[in-house]
This record gives sequence, C-alpha cells and structure tokens, in this order.
Amino acid sequence: MEVGGGAERVVRASRPVPLDAVLSTFRRGGGDPTSRRDDAGWWFAWRTPDGPVTLRLTAPGGVADEVTAQAWGPGTGWMLEQVPALLGEGDDPSGFDPSLHPLVRDEWRRRPGWRVPRSGLVVQNLVASVIEQKVTGKEAFAGYRRLVRRFGEPAPGPGEELHLAVPPTPADWAAVPSWEWLEAGVDPGRSRTVSAVVRYAGRLEECVGMSPEAARARLTALPGIGRWTWAEVAQRALGLPDEVSFGDYHVAKDITWALTGTPQDDDALEALLEPWRGHRYRVQRLLELGGHHRPRRGARMSLPTHLPTRGR
Repeated sequence: MEVGGGAERVVRASRPVPLDAVLSTFRRGGGDPTSRRDDAGWWFAWRTPDGPVTLRLTAPGGVADEVTAQAWGPGTGWMLEQVPALLGEGDDPSGFDPSLHPLVRDEWRRRPGWRVPRSGLVVQNLVASVIEQKVTGKEAFAGYRRLVRRFGEPAPGPGEELHLAVPPTPADWAAVPSWEWLEAGVDPGRSRTVSAVVRYAGRLEECVGMSPEAARARLTALPGIGRWTWAEVAQRALGLPDEVSFGDYHVAKDITWALTGTPQDDDALEALLEPWRGHRYRVQRLLELGGHHRPRRGARMSLPTHLPTRGR
C-alpha cells in the first residue's frame, strides 16, 4: 500500500540497527492486532500517554544506521520522540563479555547492532503480560487478540486500512465484563489482576523514569504481579538488560540446554547467568534470537506453559 501523510522522523543510530531482531519482541503472536511486519519494515498500533498512534519503521535492507519513522494520530509527537529508545539507542552493552561462552559469542557476532529496546509503555505491556500468565502462548495471544479487537479502537491513519487496532484505555480494560474475559479464555484470576492494575495506570507509567529497583518495587507491590511478569515488562517497556524471565516454563530449560546441553531449572539458570550479571537478559534474548530451543519430545503440554502456579 502507498503510505502518505502523517509526520516523519529519520533517526541516525549509533550503529546499524537490525530492525527485525530489535522489534520482534513487541509482537504478541502471529495474529497480533497491534503489530504487523511487511517486506519494508514494521507497523505498530499503540496507545501512548497522548493517545493512539500508528507507527511505521523502515530501514534500507532491514539493517541500517538510518531508520525512518512515520506516525499518525494524537500520539504522534510522543511516539516519534521515543523512537531512538525503541531502537535500543538507550541501551549500553559496555561491560558485557560475550566471550564467556562460545555460543553467546557467536550470536553477538551475528547481531552486533542488537540492543535492548524500550517502548516506554508500561501499562500496555503489563496488561498483555498478565494475560499471558500460566497459559500457552497460543491461548494467551488468542485471548489478547480478541479483547483488543473487541474493546480497542481502529488504528489512526493507514493503520485502519491494515486492520490494526490500538489496545483499550485503562478505563476500558477495567470495564470489560466478566463474561467477555471468559469468552477470551482469560480466567478470573488474571482478569481481576488486569482490572486492579489499570486503576494505577498513571503511577505505573511513572516507572519509566525510576531506578530499576524502585520500578520493580512499585510493580511487584501489586497483587498478581510477580517475578516473571515484572521481567516481561522490564524487558520491553523499560529496556532493562538484566531482567531474565525466571518462572517461564520454557526459558530456563531452553537457555540451560543451549549453554550446557542439558535442560535445567531456574536455580541452575540463575547460577549459569551470574557471570553476566547486569546483562543476563541480553544473554537470554541473544540465544532466543539464534533459535536455541531444546528439542521438543512427546506430547505438548496444555497448562501451564509460561509460569508455575506460584510467583507470577
């Protein structure tokens, strides 16, 4: 489709940006109504503090030190200001030693321009992460897709033509009826958590300007927000390079298998990643991007696949 109008900004990054590697973490499944990838780049339909926005990001050849950002909607100004952080320009890999393991070294060589991105959108990522608690990715993505389509709004500008949808406002999330949550496959525990956390949307968005310790304390003080959910938000909304997805059904097994040849638990993962403290999520994500997942054998599990029943 031809794209015109809107506002545009060209970001000259400090290194060639591998657009797919950096931005793919924001996609919530193949049918995510808030994101779309095409041959030229990425589209996002997000809700900023200033309102909904459609964002278009392109880079020549998919890897370049110049990224063109176009935006439409009330959130345009805020979003264009955020683009450098979204590309990982605020992430500092100094002190990271990939040579501690040959696999990590190789993945870093393949993606020297990869950085941890930061969207600055705490509540948007928090709601999606809560919906993903304790269920398979397929179930979580289907539920999120249904709810965003039902209670969100069409994306501004060309986003509507692409059938993208902006997530609901905090007030609209809080007003979703109980039966709609159930129809989307979201149990009462998770729906109550979403309804509770969005009441503090303003206070939660303040986490972007706080220290990691203070932000963690504020988020995890909320019922239903534990170590895993905090990490998922910290990685995407805050761009923190040390917050590992401990508590995930797959992550510990996959990363320990990649590093040692044997799938192990969270305790083993924590010990293995200790030499990279300060950059532990960096190691996790590099191995994920490299496709280092343990071989799946036998029947697939249904529940749970993201989290244990405790410590969400």
